[in-house]
Amino acid sequence: MKALITGASGFIGSHLTKALLNDPGNELVLLDSHLPEGDVAELDRVTVLKGNIQERETRDRFLASNFDVLFHLAAVPGGAAEEDPLLSRKVNLEATLDLIEAAADSVSCPRVVYASTIAVLCTPLPYRVDDSCPLVPAMTYGTHKAMVELALADMHRRGQIDAVSVRLPGIIARPLAPSGLKSAFLSNVFHALKTDESFVSPVSENATMWLMSVEQCVANLLHAANLESRMMPDSRVVTLPAIRCRMADLVKTIADAVDRFQVQVEWVPDESLEALFGSQPPLETPAAEKAGFLHDGSLSTLVINALAKVA
Repeated sequence: MKALITGASGFIGSHLTKALLNDPGNELVLLDSHLPEGDVAELDRVTVLKGNIQERETRDRFLASNFDVLFHLAAVPGGAAEEDPLLSRKVNLEATLDLIEAAADSVSCPRVVYASTIAVLCTPLPYRVDDSCPLVPAMTYGTHKAMVELALADMHRRGQIDAVSVRLPGIIARPLAPSGLKSAFLSNVFHALKTDESFVSPVSENATMWLMSVEQCVANLLHAANLESRMMPDSRVVTLPAIRCRMADLVKTIADAVDRFQVQVEWVPDESLEALFGSQPPLETPAAEKAGFLHDGSLSTLVINALAKVA
């Protein structure tokens, strides 16, 4: 396939790029405000563009040739979007719609894989979340993502694109760096325990969350690019299956995996943070499972997969 990826140098985008390059028949066009690391840009079948999706000239260059699938991953993340809602509107909503509408004009009904988020769901969440859970986002980030979901479904209905929107849970374990994500602690705990450092948890031991390794996330994005369109629900969006776990169980499983018999964890719950990221109830995802999307299988497998990406 010929694939276009926005946010290609980001955490998920860089792993998706590597996975696509494992097939020598794939051609990639990568767009990000930062150039990719390593020798990716030197490959003949890779075109790298440095720029932002809100720039029309950049979008035109990005969409200049025919393609099979557009992976749209670029976004202003949750915490940063909440601090600067105007920037979120410009990037996460307006530029995103401009990009996808331009893609529809340049290629006849292209497959668009859109990385949405569980932040579109209502807060507080009900006792159990399933495909009927209402959309009542508690943050600007989720609000703009929900608006794009609806717009893509409408574009699909009109025959402009073949939309596949996937709502991502917490994806781990991200590098230790400023990310703008309020949920960064879910990745930071991996780094701390692997290097035998102390960790302050901003959620309680009994906080529950939905998690997925970046390896499984990439597998689901690739599946989204290739699945038969009829397998998607009419909404054109699925909440991905995820492993639900307690924070204390996550800490113990990581400690066991890295052979730490004692860990230095201090529990300092932040009530607002726990409400957003530590109060996630049992999750049922029949539409995603029917379409062939998967979670990591078990908490231990998820931890092993995530630790493999921790430098």
